[in-house]
Amino acid sequence: MTSSGVERSLRILHVEDSELDHQLILAQLRRAGLEVQVERVDSLSEVARALGEPWDAIVSDYNLPGFSGLLVLDMLKDSKRLIPFILVSGEIGEDTAVAAMRTGASDYLLKNNLARLAPALLHAIEANETQRARQEADRELRKSKQRLHELAGHLQTSVEMERAAIAREIHDDVGGSLTALKFDLAWMARHAENEALHQRVQSALETVSYAIEASQRIMHNLRPAILEQGLVAAVQWMSMRFERRTGIITKVRTSHEQIQLPAGVPLVAYRTAQEALTNVSKHANATRVDIELSVDSGVLTLEVSDNGQGIAPGDLAKARSFGIRGLHERAATVGGWVDLSSSVRGTSLILSVPLQEPDIDADDDSADGKAAAHDPSAWGSA
Repeated sequence: MTSSGVERSLRILHVEDSELDHQLILAQLRRAGLEVQVERVDSLSEVARALGEPWDAIVSDYNLPGFSGLLVLDMLKDSKRLIPFILVSGEIGEDTAVAAMRTGASDYLLKNNLARLAPALLHAIEANETQRARQEADRELRKSKQRLHELAGHLQTSVEMERAAIAREIHDDVGGSLTALKFDLAWMARHAENEALHQRVQSALETVSYAIEASQRIMHNLRPAILEQGLVAAVQWMSMRFERRTGIITKVRTSHEQIQLPAGVPLVAYRTAQEALTNVSKHANATRVDIELSVDSGVLTLEVSDNGQGIAPGDLAKARSFGIRGLHERAATVGGWVDLSSSVRGTSLILSVPLQEPDIDADDDSADGKAAAHDPSAWGSA
C-alpha cells in the first residue's frame, strides 16, 4: 500500500542465493497481507541488470556467494536511484549493521525475526516516497528560484536599456534644444538696449544654464558614460560629486589605477556603489564614507563603508525593503554576491565578483545596457 493507505502491488527485488530463504520471505510478506511481485537474483551481473528496472524496494541477504549485501548497496548508490534497501542476514554483527545504515540502508533485520519484515518494508517505502516528494519539491523550488533570477536579470537589463534610450533622447532632443535656446538668449542679452529686458534675458540665461546642468546630471545617472574611462575613474568621479553635493567626506582607495574586467561587471559595480551612496545620504546621518576598490586572487571587491547610525535589523525585514534584494540580484547576474554588515558605528557593504574573464577590458562595458542594474532604493524603506 502507499503512504496514503491505498493498496497496490509492490515490486520487490530480492538478492538471495537460497531458494528456501526466498520462499520464506515471500510467504512472510503475503502472510502480512501484502500483494507483492518478487524477483530473486543471486549474482552481481543480475543485480546490475535488475537495477535498471523499477522497484519499490530491494531486500538483500548479507552473505552471498563471492560478494556481500553491502556491495549491492554500493551498486544501488552508484546507480543514483532512490530505492529503499533492507538488509537481511542470518547473522550480522552490530558494527556491520551500523555501517550499512550509515551507507544508506533503510533497515536491517535477522532471518529469525522475519515478522518485522513487512512493517519495516512498508515504513521504508513510505519514508522513500516522502523523501522523493521532498526532492521533487526541492527541484521545483530550485527551478522557480532560477526562473526568478532570470526574470530579475532580464528586468534589470531592460531597465538599463531603457535608461540608455532615455539618456540619448535627453541628449539629442532636450539638450540640443536647451543649448540652442541658450545661444539665442545670449544673442538677445548682447543686443538688448532696454535694461529691464536685459535683466530678464540674463535671468532666463541662468535658468537655461541650470536646466542644461540638470539634464547633464540626469543623463549621467541614467547612462554613466564616465565608465568609458574605466571603473576606477568612474567611482572616483562619483565620489567627488557625492562629496560636493552632500558635504560628506568621501575617500576612495584602490589597488589599481586601471582594472581590466569582464563585460557586465563595471556597470554592476558602478550601480552598487551608486545605490550605496544614495542610501548613505538618505539614511545614515554619516560624516564620512570610505570606498575601497581592489582585485585580489581573481576577485573584484568593492566596499562602501560609512560612520553613520547603522541599519536597524527590523528595517531589512520590512515587506517592501527591496533595495538590498535588488543588490543581491544585480550581483548574481555576474556571478557575484553582496555582504552587508551594520552596527552603531556604521554600515559596510561589500560586493565580491569572481573574475572569469580577466583579459576583457572594462572599457568594453561602458553602459551598453547589457549588464544588470536596478533602480536605487532604500535598504530599509517602508
